[in-house]
Amino acid sequence: MAGDLPDYYFRIRDNGAVVFRIDSENRQRRIEMEEIAVVNVKNGNIKPHGDRKLSPEETALINRWVAERQAVLAERDIDDILRAIDHMNLTTQWAQTRASDAQLEQVTDQLLLSMHDLRTVLVRKKAERLMKTAEPGSAQA
Repeated sequence: MAGDLPDYYFRIRDNGAVVFRIDSENRQRRIEMEEIAVVNVKNGNIKPHGDRKLSPEETALINRWVAERQAVLAERDIDDILRAIDHMNLTTQWAQTRASDAQLEQVTDQLLLSMHDLRTVLVRKKAERLMKTAEPGSAQA
């Protein structure tokens, strides 16, 4: 089993991970996890644990993990939005075909405000993108 374990383990947390070095080659043949650093995925900060100095290899490994994690989270963001679009379509179908008057009364105002807010942001962002492409000197102008 010891051969199957990675040398490092990343315990995911809200904004990153706690990084552990795995040691299974000890006298008791127990798996020991030594905390070596805390990583913030949002800004890429790496804070070594205590007075520990990270080796260049450990720093490189952690930076690779951060890049991979950021890519996974970006993919999940898009997937969540695509799922939200599906859910909006299912909500429309529900409202049109199955929702009772009481159910519609319960959700209509919240849905309308949420959709208005989303539309406002999307229209503003679209206008900003169009203005960028229309600016003189723009690559697409």
